[in-house]
Amino acid sequence: MSGGLNESVPILEDGTGFDRLLGFTLPDRHARGRAVRLGPVLDEILAAHAYPPAIKGLLAEALVLTALLGGLLKDEGSQLTMQAQAESGIVSLLVCDYRDGELRGYAQFDGERLARLGANPSLGALFGQGHLGITFDLAAGEKRYQGIVPLEGASLAEACEAYFAQSEQVPTMIRVGIHASSEHCVAGGLLVQHLPDGEEGRERLHVRMDHPEWEHVAVLAGSTRHDELSDPTLSLEELIWRLFHEEREVRVDKGTALRRGCRCTIAHYEKVLARFPETDLADMRDERGKIVVDCAFCSRLFEIDL
Repeated sequence: MSGGLNESVPILEDGTGFDRLLGFTLPDRHARGRAVRLGPVLDEILAAHAYPPAIKGLLAEALVLTALLGGLLKDEGSQLTMQAQAESGIVSLLVCDYRDGELRGYAQFDGERLARLGANPSLGALFGQGHLGITFDLAAGEKRYQGIVPLEGASLAEACEAYFAQSEQVPTMIRVGIHASSEHCVAGGLLVQHLPDGEEGRERLHVRMDHPEWEHVAVLAGSTRHDELSDPTLSLEELIWRLFHEEREVRVDKGTALRRGCRCTIAHYEKVLARFPETDLADMRDERGKIVVDCAFCSRLFEIDL
């Protein structure tokens, strides 16, 4: 996993430094970025299932990436969904999404095959020939943009960098750090992008991966240490200052508070099921006449009585 796992995890009683998404820009370098650190929210999401350490690390990295990418959305009600999938992989499905500060995620895997891999399996060993899909559902105009790239590289972060390079032609650097113990998991991340020519819709014009501005920003951002990203005693503002304090101007917004956001409710499922014909609903009902829906995100059963 990107940044690896470390058994020493500092946990602050008041939650300082956790579950925040920070945005920043470097105007002189035409660059923007996001920084995030997950703590209690991450523990809450991971606790929904009995994930082994390797899957915890994988899902923690995916949730950090989902928060970073979701933080690029501008309009309320927009959603970012990241899905990694493989037909014959040990991990057959990994899906996370972000909307208005709400995060959720789930991983489906073969426990018996995973146990034979050892303590720290590679991304290729977990997924085999998989692919990564990233979908932006924009509330404004109800537009949807989706890109799919091969699930290649040493980490999910590298696969996301490939997505931006191939699907959006935006030079992007992503770093993720994870610290875990038997009781808690802390994960942080940094995303930096170069936008020298502005944006028109979602199309990029005249992108240069070797632009001097981007090379400068990439060197600074690349100096980030994994332990800095997951250290809750180091504020995200301090982290950004350490990296870019020599720049003439760094603009930082106040950030977004993050929370676990499984949106499953009986009312939601009633609305979804109402679209099915009665013959299909009859097949779904149990001997009591109820339809039982299992939410994989929060590991809860919902009994629907239409």
